[in-house]
Amino acid sequence: MDRFQAVSPLDFRYYGGEKSIFSKLQPFVSENASIKYQCRVEAALVETFADLGLCSRGVADEVTNASREVTAAEVYELDKVLHHTSRALVEAIREKVSPEAGRFVHLFATSFDILDTANALRYQELAREVLIPDLASLISTVSRLAREHAETVQIGRTHGMHAEPITFGLFLAAYVSRLGRRAIAIEDARQNLRGKLAGAVGAHNALALKFPKSAHLVERLFLGRLGLLPSETFTSTQIVEPEFVTDFAHAITSTFSVLANLADDMRHLHRTEIAEVIEPRGKTGIGSSTMPHKTNPKSFENIKSLYKAFMPRMITQYLDQTSEHQRDLTNSASGRFTVELVAAFDYAVVRMRDTLDRLVIDEKKMRANLDASKAFITAEPLYIVLSLAGVPDAYQKAKDLASAARERGMSVLELARQDESLNEALTSLSPKNLEVLEDPAGYIGDAPARVHATCDYWEAEMSALLQYLEKEKRALKNPPRRLLKGLAQMIADTEAGKGTPEQTIPHTRRQMIEEW
Repeated sequence: MDRFQAVSPLDFRYYGGEKSIFSKLQPFVSENASIKYQCRVEAALVETFADLGLCSRGVADEVTNASREVTAAEVYELDKVLHHTSRALVEAIREKVSPEAGRFVHLFATSFDILDTANALRYQELAREVLIPDLASLISTVSRLAREHAETVQIGRTHGMHAEPITFGLFLAAYVSRLGRRAIAIEDARQNLRGKLAGAVGAHNALALKFPKSAHLVERLFLGRLGLLPSETFTSTQIVEPEFVTDFAHAITSTFSVLANLADDMRHLHRTEIAEVIEPRGKTGIGSSTMPHKTNPKSFENIKSLYKAFMPRMITQYLDQTSEHQRDLTNSASGRFTVELVAAFDYAVVRMRDTLDRLVIDEKKMRANLDASKAFITAEPLYIVLSLAGVPDAYQKAKDLASAARERGMSVLELARQDESLNEALTSLSPKNLEVLEDPAGYIGDAPARVHATCDYWEAEMSALLQYLEKEKRALKNPPRRLLKGLAQMIADTEAGKGTPEQTIPHTRRQMIEEW
């Protein structure tokens, strides 16, 4: 389909308009992808039955192969007749297998055993394969710029007004830290996405007909095949406890907030009266349909605008936490839009990274802006050194000097030198402190050290995280038959009265993967 026939700007302009982003996200965020993931879960269920001897391995292979062939188009064609998408998916698989294999498809399961588990798997893999690597790449770009400008002096701004000097690198390092911590939050939320096989009301009713003593362990075996876990005590209703997905969406949204903050800061630095950075428009780019001279911070404005469109969707995520009794259908439409939040966020991450990669930074303008307030911003260091030199009420003294300096067009230091009551204190200053008062560009504290410490820390954290993600990907390609066989044997022993089954999950998902 021509993307310009789509309704959403996300499809025809942003995610769908960037081939490289589209190709990465499409295997996870499209409806075709959703159906494929549900088919994977249906196949894993029958493979679990084979682990338990309920069906043959040949039957499991038949269902697995058939599941790979099912398309969203087939499912939605059947849905026109059945008016139930999940059952349509089941029938699409059953049509491709023998009657013997068909009786095991969706056995013991309810729709949301499959759908919630498929979404947990889909979001886990999407974050592992795309979101976190893209975010780590952005952090790497910001970190590189921060290091390059660790000593590039810039006037700090509070309340939009000139405050005290920092470095451009320190400004960026704060975002390295914030984005790094948010990347860890996304990973933690990703790890905590859960699945289920507890049936229509969460009591393992159907499973307990065959496995009365170990139904919850069958759930654990099924989810283990997919690299997932149930809740800690195997509790659910018809749906997985919604807080797991809510926390994942919140981690993404709060990271989007950091992107929006960075976009705003960069947009302000573009202002004509500041002009410390420029987003180049290229030879053919146009900033205005009528003003040929315009060069606008377009990408930063677009990122902020996308944030305004998608951040409020977090309210819907919170609303979707409520589901009456064991489940109602009030999230059936709204829940389908979570994936759009993820796609928009990744688009914004990539666009921020690519824009920062080509950002033009005007160090001379940064110095000129600092010098514009040079006569007044020395009031703070003057107040500090006067206090240390024993001058009573040094803050008020410095404040009065700053006010007078503005009125008379002189510097704070010039006026301080004319004040006889300060002569002794000023003559006692060290050369280094006097130099700061004469040129506040040296009043940057330990900014360069903070820059490198911050970048060192988060570069190491991101490297370790990316290494783990690769390790996890390799581990999940072939779930360990020994561990699955051991769990299947525990189920058999429990049903035979040979043991007391565990009632809680003995490990986190990450611990489970590392055991593999």
